[in-house]
Amino acid sequence: MGNASSNNAEQVKTIIAQSGVIAILRGNYDGWFVKIAQTLADAGVVAMEVTMNSPKALEGIRLVRQELGDKVLMGAGTVLNEGHAEAAIGAGAQFIVAPNTNPKVIEYCVKRDVCVIPGAYTATEILTAVDLGATLVKLFPADLTYFKTIRGPLNKVPFVLTGGVELNNAADFMKAGAVGVGMGSALIGEYVKQEGGLAIMQQRASDLLKAIQVVKKA
Repeated sequence: MGNASSNNAEQVKTIIAQSGVIAILRGNYDGWFVKIAQTLADAGVVAMEVTMNSPKALEGIRLVRQELGDKVLMGAGTVLNEGHAEAAIGAGAQFIVAPNTNPKVIEYCVKRDVCVIPGAYTATEILTAVDLGATLVKLFPADLTYFKTIRGPLNKVPFVLTGGVELNNAADFMKAGAVGVGMGSALIGEYVKQEGGLAIMQQRASDLLKAIQVVKKA
C-alpha cells in the first residue's frame, strides 16, 4: 500500500471497499493497539480506526503505523474539528471519520487528499457532505429500513454504515448497497483483554468477512 503519503483518498476508499469493514476501537486499549490491529489484519480486516475520545488515541495510531506499516489501514474516528484532523494525520492516520458533517474537517482533508468519512443522516446532510468532497459518507446511526429508503434517490452516494451494525446484520447492509460497515463493540470489546480474547475477536472478524464476501460475490 506504500507509505501514508502515497495513500490518497481514492486508494484508501478502494481498500475499504475491498474488505467492506472498518473496525472501530473506542475505549481504553492502551498497550493493545498493535496486538488488536495485527489480529484483525490476520483475519482479513485491514481498516481500523481509533476514536479520538479513546485514551492514547494518537499514540495508538502512531504505534500501529510504525509496527505494522502497510499491513493495516489506520484511521482516526470521532474527529470533531480541524485540530483533531491535523493531529490525527500528523500521527499517521490514513483516513478520518466523524459522527457529523463539519465543512472545515472535510475541507482540511480534501486539500490534503486524505480519505474523509463524515457522518450524515438526512438527505440534506448526506448531499452536503458529498458536495464538500467527502470520500465516503457514514450513515449514522445505521438502520436498515431507513438506509434502503434513503438510498433510493441517493444510490450514487458511497455509504459506510455505522452504529447498529451487528455480526448478524452486517451482510444485510451490504446487500442493500453499502460500500462498507463500521463495527465497534460488536467486534471489539473489553473481552479482547481476557485470556483467549484475541482469538475470539479473530474468529468474529473472520466470520464477518465471510458473510460480507458472500454478498459481494453474489
